[in-house]
Formats: sequence, C-alpha cells, structure tokens
Amino acid sequence: MIKVENVEYRYKSGKTVLHDINIDIEEGEVIAIVGKNGSGKSTIAKVIAGLLKPTKGKVFIDDMDTSRKKNSMSIRKKVGMVFQNPENQIMFSNVYDDLMFGLNNLELDNKENRVKEGLQKVQMENFLHDNTYELSLGQKQRVAIASVLAIDPKYIVFDEPTTMLDSEGKEDVYNIISALKGKGYTVIYVTNVVNEVLMADRIMTIEEGRISNIFERQKIVDNIENLKISGIKIPVIVQMLSDFRKAGIEIDIEKWTISELTEKIIEAIKFSSN
Repeated sequence: MIKVENVEYRYKSGKTVLHDINIDIEEGEVIAIVGKNGSGKSTIAKVIAGLLKPTKGKVFIDDMDTSRKKNSMSIRKKVGMVFQNPENQIMFSNVYDDLMFGLNNLELDNKENRVKEGLQKVQMENFLHDNTYELSLGQKQRVAIASVLAIDPKYIVFDEPTTMLDSEGKEDVYNIISALKGKGYTVIYVTNVVNEVLMADRIMTIEEGRISNIFERQKIVDNIENLKISGIKIPVIVQMLSDFRKAGIEIDIEKWTISELTEKIIEAIKFSSN
C-alpha cells in the first residue's frame, strides 16, 4: 500500500504547490489523477514515486518512508515512473543498453531475461538492438515503459504518458496500461485523456494543489461537473448515461464501452417488451 499523509510541497522559491494531500492507494488499484495545467497533479505523481520529498507530511511505500535516504534503493525497486516525454527518459542510443542501465544501477539479477520480458510486455521484443534515436516517439515511449517494467516494480506511476504521441502511439500506451491493470499492477497515472480516465478504479481531481474530490469510476456520472472543472472532456458514454438518468432510466455498466452500453439498452428493450 502507498500512504500519503498530510503532504505539502513547496518550491525553493517559497511557492507552495501541494496542500494537505491525503490518500491511501491499495495494491492492484488503478487511480487517475486529473486537473488543469498547473494544478499540481504532476507534482503529486513525483511525490508518490519518491522523486520529490514532501516539505511537510509523509509518503510511505509499503511502510517505507520516502524521505529517509536508507530506503531510496528499495523504493526505486518498488516504484517505477514513466514521464510525458520519453526522450527525457531514454539515455542510450541502443535499446538493450537503455534497459540494462536501470537494472545495473539497482544491482538486480537475471538481467537478460528482465530485458526480454520488459520489451515483450510492450511488444518491442524485435527492437532489442535497435538505435533508440531512429524510433518513433511512440516506440520510444514503449521503450521507456519497458525499462520500468524490466525492473518489475510493484507500483507504476505515469505522468501524462500519451500527451506527445499520435493517435496510434496513444492507443499502444493505453493498451499497455490496460494490460498492466489486468495483471494486477498498481497504477497511478496523471492524465486528461478520456479513455484513460475511464480505465481507473478511482479518479482524483486536483484544484490549485488540493484534492477537490476522489470518487470511484462507478460514480463518474455523479461527478461530471468535477471532471469539467478539471479540464476533462466528458466521454460520450458518460454523457449518454447522464441523459438516460435524467429520463429516469438507470443503466449499470462495468467495462465502460459503447458496445456494452448498447447491449444493456437492447436487454432493457427486450425486457420491457415482454
């Protein structure tokens, strides 16, 4: 479990960007952090990942205090982070060397298999010895994700990983995150992408460095205004469910896909006609 307790973060300039942040993140949970630009959501992600130390308060990764230097190595093995721009994360011109770098730094064993498995999880196994500079931006992001997965962390933090990608690259990363969810990874991701928001178990909205709301995906229709304030374009399926509710029709869905909604509507029509 990740525990964030009464966290405040202040820049060296003196500006406070996070105020009294409290959240418990359970193992296997997927949480989306959403908010307008400058709201502090990326800062929260870095604090959760242990890359930034709170000015006040505590962050615990499986009971390890991120502010204690002796825990740094263990925390790096437990928490991986993927950034918005993969070109800032990739350090070597060769895919193999890039993945090996993190494994060597953390003194992990079975490195060769870890590299292969990491690339397989992002469908980049055929790029083992390719030049990273010649890859597309989407492929670079998958390599960046593979370098994190090769470490096999328990928790993975994504900071707007699809913002710079084209539609195909976005879809690839979305599918990777979905697969990680299916395998039981704990995933925390900063996003304003509709599909990624719908994939979360819980959604946390941030306004001016404070948590304005935390709600389960099943309650998303009740929180449309919160999403709008956070700069999220309301998904078509959510708007449809809201319109149905206003007409007195309640429809419960699990996968949050248009096809599932269509099936539910057909079932309701068949039931009412019998």
